[in-house]
Amino acid sequence: MDGDGGGAAAAHHHTRSPEDVFRDFRARRAGIVKALTTDVEKFYQMCDPENLCLYGLPNETWEVTLPAEEVPPELPEPALGINFARDGMIEKDWLSLVAVHSDAWLLSVAFYFGARFGFDKDARRRLFTMINNLPTVYEIVTGVAKKQSKAPNGSSKSSKSNSKPSKQTNSNSKPAKPAHPKEDDDSGQEDGEEDQAYLCGSCGESYANGEFWICCDVCEKWFHGKCVRITPAKAEHIKQYKCPSCSSKRSRE
Repeated sequence: MDGDGGGAAAAHHHTRSPEDVFRDFRARRAGIVKALTTDVEKFYQMCDPENLCLYGLPNETWEVTLPAEEVPPELPEPALGINFARDGMIEKDWLSLVAVHSDAWLLSVAFYFGARFGFDKDARRRLFTMINNLPTVYEIVTGVAKKQSKAPNGSSKSSKSNSKPSKQTNSNSKPAKPAHPKEDDDSGQEDGEEDQAYLCGSCGESYANGEFWICCDVCEKWFHGKCVRITPAKAEHIKQYKCPSCSSKRSRE
């Protein structure tokens, strides 16, 4: 079962279980995590200006190569051209970007197999639950994995590094953007528009572009900095932020 070459052969066994697909997912994910952590120097250098993709392979290794020629490909393809952003971004932000795209790709491959092998609702749920119990690649690369995240897609904690919730003020030049799970996001899918969907735990107003926000590490609600009297400068020095109501509930954790 684990001996699928590049994963292509996997599509031809029609009796595979969610556990089999999860093993494939976990192996590919391990390869990608290696590329973005242990082998990061090598990975960075291999992303030379061609339209490249990062692949996680079923034997827990990774490769950077051109996308499949055939259309449609045997398996869903990773995000194309990850290398083009490399020279225009801070390395940390670039790695986070690649991590997010890799998470999306890993899920798409797993659910492609799920559809191909005719998984029913329960089998899909079983597969998703197993996947969801692992931290996302994004959470590992950004250090959020040390906090258990509830987000399946890595988006829900996008502006928390594990020690300073509001630290990632330089990603996308927006201060700590509150990122709730996607259910709240009815206000349109365009980038930037979704910002309207997040409400401050203190005043109930939504997030406006460019405002400074901070997330409570206990209740995980987002607050306008000004509502809880935290400035970006102050937030730099906070190891673990507790909102006023969580602070009053218990003096120490």
